[in-house]
Amino acid sequence: MYLIGDVGGTKTNLAVFPSVDDPRDWQIQASYQNSAWSSLEDLLAAFIHEHNLLVQAVCLCVAGPVIDGEAAFTNLPWHIQEFRLKELFNIDRARIINDLVATALSIPHLTGNEVDKLNKGVIMQGGTIAVVAPGTGLGEAYLTWDGRRYRGFASEGGHVDFAPTSALQWGLLQYLQERYGHVSYERVCSGMGITNIYQFLKHTGYAPEPSALAEMIRQSKDPTPIIVNAALEKDAPDLYRAAVNTFVEILGAEVGNMALKLMTTGGVYLGGGIPPRILPFLHSEKFFYGYRRKGRFEDLLDRIPIHVILNPKAALLGCAYEIVELLNYSTSAS
Repeated sequence: MYLIGDVGGTKTNLAVFPSVDDPRDWQIQASYQNSAWSSLEDLLAAFIHEHNLLVQAVCLCVAGPVIDGEAAFTNLPWHIQEFRLKELFNIDRARIINDLVATALSIPHLTGNEVDKLNKGVIMQGGTIAVVAPGTGLGEAYLTWDGRRYRGFASEGGHVDFAPTSALQWGLLQYLQERYGHVSYERVCSGMGITNIYQFLKHTGYAPEPSALAEMIRQSKDPTPIIVNAALEKDAPDLYRAAVNTFVEILGAEVGNMALKLMTTGGVYLGGGIPPRILPFLHSEKFFYGYRRKGRFEDLLDRIPIHVILNPKAALLGCAYEIVELLNYSTSAS
């Protein structure tokens, strides 16, 4: 079997497939809460033992930077290295990649029902592709064509300086600077970003806050789902709708930034958990207003395709195809 895994901050999703001819043929899948395990090696060993597997190659994607084949986890006392995976499974082929890189690597293999089209644009074959993924944080990555296949590259672009484009956003920046000092795009363009925007609008008295929802938010550890669900209601309170509208306008601006920085003639794809949840807002003029406001380059941006990734296991799929490439490379090198 070939083992793939998506190792997040709270849980790990694992799957195996028997043949590189069909990397989507996942015959065993399992999900584990990371808090129950002292190390990733112990978790993997338990999965292998439980299903009596003989592993031939492994590719894991992790929520954090991967440098020279190893990764340390931000929110876990875990550290993993490719050579340790080879020792654990007694194999020659193991790969650790960033989770956003894995998501990006899935893009050439996604089918029509696994994406939602926001802007048709004109796809140039072999053009650079970018991923902007607002979820718990803001992840970014990109793909470039090497003449034979797309190669994935990690980015920490979500932590660059937030650049406001309206009076309201200037106020948001000042509000967050007082609390955090440095304000990155992740502070305003992620799950925490939606909550930050909501708190700012509430602070300024933008609109009344319904008492029932206010109490739900007060008691919640993560107010973002409450805010989003309220904004999606037919008669959504103005405060909640404004918070999500401001979020999508800022997201549109950052998608436009990525498109220009990387000349993404192959398209920009929105990943992460939030975009599929707020599709009606992404199809609205608010998103495209933020996206197109690039002065003389507005016409260029109109030609860039934009899609939302709907497959929640795109990162695992990217790992599966990375194993195929890893085996192909090993075969050709030998």
